[in-house]
Amino acid sequence: MLAPGGSEKRCASEADHVGLNGDRTAALHHARVSNPSTSAKSEPANSTFADSSERKSITKFTPVAGSESAVCGQSRAGGILWIALKYFFTRQQPEVTRILLVESGSRYLLEGLISGLRSTYGESIFVDLVTCYPGLPEGFDLENTCVYRVTDYRGRAGRARLYAELRRNRYSILGIICSAEPIMTKWKWSLAARLPAKVFILNENGDYFWFDYGHWSVIRHFALFRLGLAGAGAVRTLARLALFPLTLLYLLCYAAVAHLTRRRVES
Repeated sequence: MLAPGGSEKRCASEADHVGLNGDRTAALHHARVSNPSTSAKSEPANSTFADSSERKSITKFTPVAGSESAVCGQSRAGGILWIALKYFFTRQQPEVTRILLVESGSRYLLEGLISGLRSTYGESIFVDLVTCYPGLPEGFDLENTCVYRVTDYRGRAGRARLYAELRRNRYSILGIICSAEPIMTKWKWSLAARLPAKVFILNENGDYFWFDYGHWSVIRHFALFRLGLAGAGAVRTLARLALFPLTLLYLLCYAAVAHLTRRRVES
């Protein structure tokens, strides 16, 4: 059992000492594509005041109440948007120096993934973990894994501290699990938006795809499948959407007739 807190992050300072020789262009080649309705095989591309001497007058500026916080909020939102889209519009793979995995699904999915990561990027590379589970998945070792438990970062201040710690590690790749399980849903998308790393998505079959424009058709199909708009349930879902206005109109008319009838009886 791992002790929560700072002891698990003792290896965070070793990030700058970890590196790989050569150009790593193959990514997660162990993953298979067994269900085309939810995933597709990916083949990543190759990577690569001035001060004025005359001051005639000094005008004091009185900021409008709330203007400073509004500007800070806009700049923060713009920074998050830039980070989220940094690697979306390119298929180029960054030089892999450190990897972060978000355990936002069943544990067996990462246990089946780690061996492929080690065989592709080497045994010495750091593969860190953000999780809500106790202990470590099989195949992970504290010698080259730093564990961050979300239960240790509660509240807004705790989340900000976690984001800052993870950004200091300068991850090249971020992997999140999207397996239709309500596990760490807000955490995984928040980390994907705030960390400047290339994102890949792992589904419940152990298949993956890169989250970039080159796989837009796969991303679109994956989203439609999750919404029930693809596959066998698409017709049923579309029929429900088409009938919804008619159903709502019928209920409104029924309520109006019942209300008028009751008023007529009372009068």
